[in-house]
Amino acid sequence: MTSAATETRLPSWYARLRAGARLAGSHILDLGLPPMCPTCREPVADQGGLCAQCWSKLSFITRPYCERLGIPFPYDPGPGVLSMEAIADPPAFTRARAAVRYDETAQTMVQSFKYGDRLDLAPAMGRWMASGGRELFSNADALVPVPLHWRRLWSRRFNQAAALAKTISRISRVPVAYHVLERVRATRQQVGLTRNERATNVQGAFRVPVPRRHEVRGKHLVLVDDVLTSGATLDVCSRILLRAGAAQVDALVFARVVQPHRSTI
Repeated sequence: MTSAATETRLPSWYARLRAGARLAGSHILDLGLPPMCPTCREPVADQGGLCAQCWSKLSFITRPYCERLGIPFPYDPGPGVLSMEAIADPPAFTRARAAVRYDETAQTMVQSFKYGDRLDLAPAMGRWMASGGRELFSNADALVPVPLHWRRLWSRRFNQAAALAKTISRISRVPVAYHVLERVRATRQQVGLTRNERATNVQGAFRVPVPRRHEVRGKHLVLVDDVLTSGATLDVCSRILLRAGAAQVDALVFARVVQPHRSTI
């Protein structure tokens, strides 16, 4: 079974049944238990919200930052300045933007979202991403969630990137192109791999299906994922989309790893 076939099947009756069961279960739990902060488990007012203390620990990324990679600068070096990383090893995507730094609070949210079946976090995370990446939407034709291999999609039951893209689409009015990119090779988890190992791990893992190439050709696309670490996955996906004829590819994530500051150029 291919990745595209599985992802096409899951959003139909199976996904609706699963979503209904999850919603019903959430309402039942809410009757007995108050919503809890996903990071510290303190009671909060709304499902998927953060308590005041954890909210204060989130580090939102705002200007000034590298125009190419979105890496935050500790001071304002002036308009259009690039980071050393962007100049030394420019990615295939034109711009990358992230809502927050990948610190302890953001990491807990991402792990709860991906591995704890906390789909209730998607609306808040997606809203913050839409705010942080709003400059990417002005000429965008579609949002493209980074796909999962069908085996991982089956075990996890949902694609976190697709869930985030759905919220972002509702806010930005940019449609989601769910099936223009597919993962054709199962890869190791990127966690714990070096930068070079990450790049090697995702080589040959993605493709644009031939019947979908007309949806890519000449289009400005925005890749959506949860975390940017080395950028290897987003870079490979961007190259595949550009090779299929995309005019421009940008990237938007919930959180990005920020290394200790180095001088700008």
